[in-house]
Amino acid sequence: MTTPRTSLLITLTGRDRPGVTSRLFGVLARHPLSVLDVEQVVIRGRLVLGVLLGCDPAPDLTGIHAAVSALAADLGLEAEITTGSGSVSGDVASRGALLHVTLLGSPLAPGAINAIAGRIAASGANIDRIGRLAQQPVTCIELDVSGGDPAMLREDLARAAVEHGIDVAVQRGGLHRRALRLIVMDVDSTLVQGEVIDLLAERAGCADEVAKVTAAAMRGDLDFTASLRERVALLAGLPAAVLDEVRTGLRLTAGARTLISTLGGLGFKSGIVSGGFVQVIGPLAAELGIGYVAANELEIADGKLTGRLRGAVIDRAGKAAALRRFAADAGVPLSQTVAVGDGANDLDMIAAAGLGVAFNAKPVVRDAADTSLSVPYLDAILYLLGISSDDVADAF
Repeated sequence: MTTPRTSLLITLTGRDRPGVTSRLFGVLARHPLSVLDVEQVVIRGRLVLGVLLGCDPAPDLTGIHAAVSALAADLGLEAEITTGSGSVSGDVASRGALLHVTLLGSPLAPGAINAIAGRIAASGANIDRIGRLAQQPVTCIELDVSGGDPAMLREDLARAAVEHGIDVAVQRGGLHRRALRLIVMDVDSTLVQGEVIDLLAERAGCADEVAKVTAAAMRGDLDFTASLRERVALLAGLPAAVLDEVRTGLRLTAGARTLISTLGGLGFKSGIVSGGFVQVIGPLAAELGIGYVAANELEIADGKLTGRLRGAVIDRAGKAAALRRFAADAGVPLSQTVAVGDGANDLDMIAAAGLGVAFNAKPVVRDAADTSLSVPYLDAILYLLGISSDDVADAF
């Protein structure tokens, strides 16, 4: 039997000033609480900040109430604390934020928000609005921030994110994000779990040898094209029918179908680029409704793989070229594209896109991308685009 949890709704109202959010979550971080929802609005200098928290059935209400009340008195604010169940909802207004700061965690603890809010305040920036985009299986809240330097804030918040085990994205505000219209993804270890060539190697009896080369190539330790040809050569003699077997056995990354369906429902175009093989991922793209595909082609003769490739290799430069080709065909400027990948051969594509996302990526990719995700759910990319879980439900 599941023990019901208690919820606390804390509301602060009064004259806004820098550091309110940071100090509140600093107080809350001293108690075993989880953040369920956050809403903040500032209108003509007046602040309304609401935080919905989950806690054990018998929380230290006296201690929490005393601490929050003391903080409110020190800041010249009014505080209200209510217990029970429910959620914070409703439309809130913004006062012209310049940046979107997106926080994702599972769980998202008060201490993490305290650290992020504190660094925003320390930079001289102000949080104008806070809203929740998702609660399960990942909690995601978004802050509209004004007065901050994007590059400095991105670097500072990235360090705080690592310290607290969460993901943080900093993006320009305004119409920039709303204009994003094309999302292009890597396939192996991004759209699908694992590497297709490793699955083929298992059937060819050379799994260990190929896996070692694959891992080194994805880290950027080896030239991708040379390493790919080396691995493909080991597949010579494998029956072509194995390609269909591997395709039917592919496992999509959690959230992949939701991501692609939602983007399609909202009018986005999508594409995949892969150093893998079109014979495997082409049918998968058709099944998912992905409009653009670029991948390598395995040479087949007499019903067997020859151990060679046909045509130009889709490598690091080839992926970026495919992104540009897809964008031109869709009539979308590169500044309105999103590229998602995990390996070193995705770096050029990520650099060329308007928004580059490292998804559970190698360190070299995380360092180069605009933002990174460490959660195992591909549909978390939607939150970086400002698409909430409610928007996802409405898209179906």
